[in-house]
Amino acid sequence: MYINQSIYQKLDNVCAEYGAQWIAVTKLRPVDALAELYAMGKRSFGENKAQELCDKYEILPKDIDWHFIGHLQTNKVKQIIDKVSTIHAVDSMKLLNEIQKEASKINKKVAIFIQMYVAQEETKYGFSPEEMLDFFDQFQAENYPNISIQGIMAMASFTDNKSQIEEEFCRVKTMLAAINSDYNMTLSEMSIGMSGDYNIALKCGATRLRIGNILFN
Repeated sequence: MYINQSIYQKLDNVCAEYGAQWIAVTKLRPVDALAELYAMGKRSFGENKAQELCDKYEILPKDIDWHFIGHLQTNKVKQIIDKVSTIHAVDSMKLLNEIQKEASKINKKVAIFIQMYVAQEETKYGFSPEEMLDFFDQFQAENYPNISIQGIMAMASFTDNKSQIEEEFCRVKTMLAAINSDYNMTLSEMSIGMSGDYNIALKCGATRLRIGNILFN
């Protein structure tokens, strides 16, 4: 058994309580582990490497809802665009333009999250608060008919300081409200929370969790 069934059930229960969804982060996991998840009823899987996603896509059932959750290079967009429903980490206008270009070629609408940088770590990607506003200053929905912005994605600092994590997630919620107010938008989704901090994320309004490590035995 690859899957910790008690954690699986706990995630289902807590997400039902908060009206959220969880994505099984399956990067570096064998196909047999994904097949076990599928047999348990899971359909939303997240990968962060284009080639690994494509390899698994070819083997596994086609009703899986694939999410690309990692840093995406523009030259990899073409590789995954026909396979994913959602791209969680759009961190540049250049990447947004490339997604629009490739999605338009296959007449597909792709859901995306704009990545915000909130962590106190240089290894994380995303827009600063000022850059987020600059992004939405430039964004014109009519120029992106094949893109649907869902909301904001962020990763908190890797720390045991729960107050710091909560403060970082709350900044995402504040930014989402500011964007909706300043740009007359109705974004409602926050892709925040992973294995170590999902409980805090849910209390801060998370609608999508990305869960990997704790899910697997």
